[in-house]
Amino acid sequence: MILILLGPPGTGKGTQGKLLSERLQIPNISTGEILRSAIQNQTELGNKAKSFIDEGELVPDDVMIGLIEQRLQEKDCQPGFILDGFPRTVSQAKALETIFERAGLTLNHVISFELSAAKIIERLTSRRICRVCGKDYNLITNSPPKDNRCLNCGGEIVQRSDDTEATVRNRLGVYEQKTKPLKEYFNRKGQLKTVNAAGSVEEIQHRIAEILALN
Repeated sequence: MILILLGPPGTGKGTQGKLLSERLQIPNISTGEILRSAIQNQTELGNKAKSFIDEGELVPDDVMIGLIEQRLQEKDCQPGFILDGFPRTVSQAKALETIFERAGLTLNHVISFELSAAKIIERLTSRRICRVCGKDYNLITNSPPKDNRCLNCGGEIVQRSDDTEATVRNRLGVYEQKTKPLKEYFNRKGQLKTVNAAGSVEEIQHRIAEILALN
């Protein structure tokens, strides 16, 4: 099975991708994982990507597409795979289609995680993290201790700079602007499925299983 997961931060896409990966026994592939692996292995494209990252620039589409094509040729992708957060634009989707055509691959579903902006803002602005060990906390579901010290290491628990309300609103605006045409593109092809991302991890997992006829 080949899946693409779309959704802004705070919708639980990453969590569900990992759960699907375990259930279907196929890799859950994110652009971050591809970049880290290629850079660590010092591949030609990995070194090229690193040069852009070191300069504080975005990795160009042609480099990213090349890295993804290489990753999809690896043995663990033969039974299928999940692409988490890629493509992000229609031009990237078209490039991915070309990769699939060359490799004889068929995309089964694109699942878009849908959640109100208010709920996403509530979730993300409630996140907290230990400055030292990185342990996650949440003011709603997993409150930090009253002294604001990590239960693991005693480090200070802080809010990430990209989890402030102003930053989250900006990220959502950018995401909506870029992905609305992308969702329309996949919808016209009959590949887009939407899932209500409100509720517990288990509830969302069940909805996805129904979409994929896994129940």
